[in-house]
Amino acid sequence: MGIPAPMRSFPVVISIVGHSGAGKTTLVEKLIYELNSRDLKVATLKHAHHKVELDTPGKDSYRYKAAGAAMSMLLTKDALQLVADAKDDREPEQLTRLYMSNADIVLAEGFSNAPGAKIEVLRRACGKTPRCAIEDGLIAMVTDMDEAHPLLPHFGLDDIGRIAQFMLEQK
Repeated sequence: MGIPAPMRSFPVVISIVGHSGAGKTTLVEKLIYELNSRDLKVATLKHAHHKVELDTPGKDSYRYKAAGAAMSMLLTKDALQLVADAKDDREPEQLTRLYMSNADIVLAEGFSNAPGAKIEVLRRACGKTPRCAIEDGLIAMVTDMDEAHPLLPHFGLDDIGRIAQFMLEQK
């Protein structure tokens, strides 16, 4: 059921946006399980608004980066970690082309100000208005608020199968 490789030049990228506490991470987690069950290779991007230490000071990979390497990759028996400069290429589509081209779909959490397709998570209990507008690339809402962007498709918070299918229909 995946997107055939010859028909796409790079993965579909969808940003999951919303206010803090709306349920973005939980939704992404559920979508990963659903998309994996459809035999798709899922990659994720997460935008952090605070500084996060990506490598251990004093270790070889950290020292390479500190010495000026544009990228440093640490490989273990069953995983890899890439630390790379990202001053210019910071948008989900750019990052996907550079680092995630072998995925079928990329779920980017956050990136509400970046260009590209977005699905917003908005719950009435959070007491907020929508974070994004249609002009920002908003293509659907995952919400319990019918009045929020009524012209867009709406999905319930647990409507994971339908959300995944909608995402796969995006070009």
